[in-house]
Order: sequence, then C-alpha cells, then structure tokens
Amino acid sequence: MNFPGRFWFALSVAVVLVTLPGRAAERLKVLILDGQNNHNYKAMTPFMKSELEKTGRFAVDLSSTPPAKSPPAQWATWRPAFENYDTVMSNYNGEAWPEEVQQAFLQYVSKGGGVVIIHAANNAFPGWSEYDRMIGLGWRPAVYSDRVFLDDEGRLVRLPAGQDVGAGHGSQHAFQIRVRATAHPVMKDMPLKWMHAQDELYHGQRGPAESFNLLATAYSDPKTGGTGKHEPMVWWVPYGLGKVFTTVMGHVSGESIPALQCLGFVTVMNRACEWVATGIVTQSLPANFPTETEVRLVTSR
Repeated sequence: MNFPGRFWFALSVAVVLVTLPGRAAERLKVLILDGQNNHNYKAMTPFMKSELEKTGRFAVDLSSTPPAKSPPAQWATWRPAFENYDTVMSNYNGEAWPEEVQQAFLQYVSKGGGVVIIHAANNAFPGWSEYDRMIGLGWRPAVYSDRVFLDDEGRLVRLPAGQDVGAGHGSQHAFQIRVRATAHPVMKDMPLKWMHAQDELYHGQRGPAESFNLLATAYSDPKTGGTGKHEPMVWWVPYGLGKVFTTVMGHVSGESIPALQCLGFVTVMNRACEWVATGIVTQSLPANFPTETEVRLVTSR
C-alpha cells in the first residue's frame, strides 16, 4: 500500500518526539533566589536570567527574600514554591531562612530537585548541617570541617578540620580553569584548560564533601595571595534523589561584571541548570569559547 508523503512526514515527526530523551525538548523552569548577598546581586541576577533565557531552554522566575533585619511578619510572606521548578539557582548569601522554607528546600532536593549554587551562595548558612552536606564545600573557617584540594599530580587531598588554611582568596585576576572531568555533560567538549575573566579565586573551602564530584579546578598562585594548591572551582554533590551543582566563579562587587560575562562562566551556568534537572545537556559549546590563553566575554559573541 502506498501512503502519501505527508503521512511519512507526520510519522517521522512522531517518532522523533517519542524518542527524544526525557524532557530534552521542553523549556525548563528555573527559579533564581536572591534578596540578600555581600555581592551586588542586583547586577548579577538580571544578567544571569537574561543569559539563561537567551538559550531558549529555560523559563526563569525570580524570588527575593526580605531585606536584612526585616521583621518576622515580612519573612512570613516569603514562601517560594520550589516544587514548581526544575532547577533552583541560589544567588543568596544572608540571614537564615525561616524553618518552614528550609524544610521545603531540603524536601525539594531530596525528592529529585536540581540546585545550582553561584559564588557567594556557598558562603551562606554556616551551622546548617544539611546545607553543608548539600553543597559539599563552603566558605568556612579552618576549624569548621575538612579541606579538599588537588596536588600537582592531580590527586585528591583531604585534610581534617584545623589543618591548613580556611576559606579566603587572593587578589582578583584572570586565571586558568582546568577541567578534571572531561566526560561530564557540563564540561564535555571544553578545552582541558581555559581562561576565566577577572574574579576571586576561592581557596580553603571547608565541608563534609560527601560523594564529592570535582569537575574543575584552578591553581591558586602564591604570587596573587593564593595557596599554591589546585583549588576546587566547579563540583557537584548528590543529595537524596537530587543534584546540587556549585561554581565558585562569579564575583561581582560594583556594576562591572566581567566574572559573569566570561563565556566560560555562562556556559557552565547554563549547562548546569539543564543537567541538574534532566541529567543531560543539549547545549553545544559556543564556537568562541575561551582558550588556554584568552578570556572571551559574552559581549564578544
């Protein structure tokens, strides 16, 4: 029996739709949290939201906490609906959330929600043990918990609380990112080494680092006030059924945002938001991605 051409076209479209993996084709819902931060989140959040939306892969909403020192009645009105989102991105570093919000957040992640932590959001909530477990490593003093870094041979070194330095950074500068997990979907096809724009190179991060998956590091040069170690820059940790992805790139103090405009940072952020939600990455590496010697900014795309 002969079928008209339009039948075969419709059938082929149907097959493609059926065989697409999971939610690969639909727009993912992302919620960005901010409202308090020791960084200029009012410059950060709009840029990150715009870059996510430019991919066509995400629909992005914002949820801002009350300002610091707000009365309990104002905090009582802030109840993000985490369960309505595929990914929650935290650009928050401030006062503790209400207990009800904390529990809702933990439940969201443990049931399979995806979280992306940006820069100072890993500084947040010292003393909240479940958050420490969730992020793996955070900006904490040396006595707080374990320290993790790579030695010159690429071996993971773990030091107990009290040994070596606590969290800090040297002077701001452009530095080289070294990919340590080339097969991971977020890092796939990236050069083994690429230049990141001027930023704070965090060192001495502390935490339980349970089921810790290190994706990229940067050498913390003593010439710029660093440790002489290869410090974690990008990693992820499973929490229940969920995934928590951290990048400590992304410092912004004033209106200038080169650390965010870095095409490497944007690519990591965009891919991470997709990966924590779906387990795959459909976004190709930008053609003008940073090289081993050259920083590339999104404004030059």
